[in-house]
Amino acid sequence: MKILLLADIADKALWDFLDRKLLEGIELVLACGDLPAEYLEFLTCFTNAPILYVHGNHDSGYETKPPEGCICVEDTLYVYKGLRIVGLGGSAKYRPAPNMYTEREMARRARRLWFSLHRHRGFDILMTHAPARGVGDQENLTHRGFETFNKLMDRWKPRYMVHGHVHPQYVTIDFQRERQYGETTVVNAYKRYVIEV
Repeated sequence: MKILLLADIADKALWDFLDRKLLEGIELVLACGDLPAEYLEFLTCFTNAPILYVHGNHDSGYETKPPEGCICVEDTLYVYKGLRIVGLGGSAKYRPAPNMYTEREMARRARRLWFSLHRHRGFDILMTHAPARGVGDQENLTHRGFETFNKLMDRWKPRYMVHGHVHPQYVTIDFQRERQYGETTVVNAYKRYVIEV
């Protein structure tokens, strides 16, 4: 399955110039947060692929105007054509605001999924906004990853974790699009990226 990953910035090649070749063969779109609702709605007009999304830390507008035609997978295990996707959006809480969580709050969200994870015998993709701790995150609180995600990968060994939140310009050393964490390939979905599952 060819999956389009999006996060953090609306890609001009898709939104402004609509290069339809970028959508050819795409069977699923995973939007990992901090994207304008209008951008995701626009894409629903040009692809038959479902667009699943989680909230980024700047997506408070989704509360009153979520992206129409798209599917929110926050705090759920969503199955599409046999592919099991867990959605846990938001970032580390660096100020009081929606879609920001302490480590304890994120762990509580993950625990609520436990029954569903057992019933489905795990999951294939962990879809988040923030990264996992020590796997492409930053030391500052704003862009620090969650240890809860590491624990989910340790326990369930999903094929992929996809996230956003850390932009290439934030990284002082080489920006890595893909990293390996145990048996899981971790992908930073910034702007636009394609994976095949």
